[in-house]
Amino acid sequence: MCRPEHFTVSYRINPWMHPQEPTDTQNALDQWTTLYETFIRLGHEVHLIDPIAGLPDMVYTANGGFIIDGVAYGALFTYPQRAPEGPAFMDWFDQHGFRVVEPKQVNEGEGDILLVGTRILAGTGFRSSVESHRELHEVFGREVVTLNLVDPRFYHLDTAISVLDPLKDDENANIAYVPAAFDEPSRRKLEQLYPDAIIVSEEDAGILGLNSISDGYNVVIAQRAVGFEKQLRERGYNPIGVDLSELLRGGGGVKCCTLELRR
Repeated sequence: MCRPEHFTVSYRINPWMHPQEPTDTQNALDQWTTLYETFIRLGHEVHLIDPIAGLPDMVYTANGGFIIDGVAYGALFTYPQRAPEGPAFMDWFDQHGFRVVEPKQVNEGEGDILLVGTRILAGTGFRSSVESHRELHEVFGREVVTLNLVDPRFYHLDTAISVLDPLKDDENANIAYVPAAFDEPSRRKLEQLYPDAIIVSEEDAGILGLNSISDGYNVVIAQRAVGFEKQLRERGYNPIGVDLSELLRGGGGVKCCTLELRR
């Protein structure tokens, strides 16, 4: 995670960002701290990367890379405003004992790359290139399923899919998703791979309710995603709502603020 000490909205690279509207950095810090403390209370180990002045979106650490088995596939950002984050995260990975693979293809880390069981779901359409999916397969040697995003509200895969069972095998790992985010072939793939998935409303997904973190039981979600909360409880999960409304002004939620480090 990364403290949002420099958080503001000074440019527009997604539909949530409105530079003409003022942001409250202290409020962002307070909300982020609640999320951090929630993870600590749940027993997670949280590492911090130092924020860098001039990089207000660095708080969205999910975009910094993708890590399995101690191998860190770095990020190569689409927009120049975020480009310096890629080397900063790769330096951090290297300094903390991960083997770093520098990307040749445009990708935005766990924003568009999700691990479900042993399978990698990879998004394209707005930020990450489909060529990065081939690079992912070459780096990790795992099945990579390409999913095409077509709704600009869901510009990253982690805004459209929630991984609910991160530690289960492929047959038992489940997800939640919003169908409107995907083209028809991608929806068919998801229906085939995850027939028991939770189908989330556009209302809940539209406030980044799916942008969540799950340990297989506790699911940290956006506080306002009350419909998704009810669906999770009905399936036996324990949803925990947090308010990240200030950070939503930059287009990020719970998952955006969290990069999973898989040793």
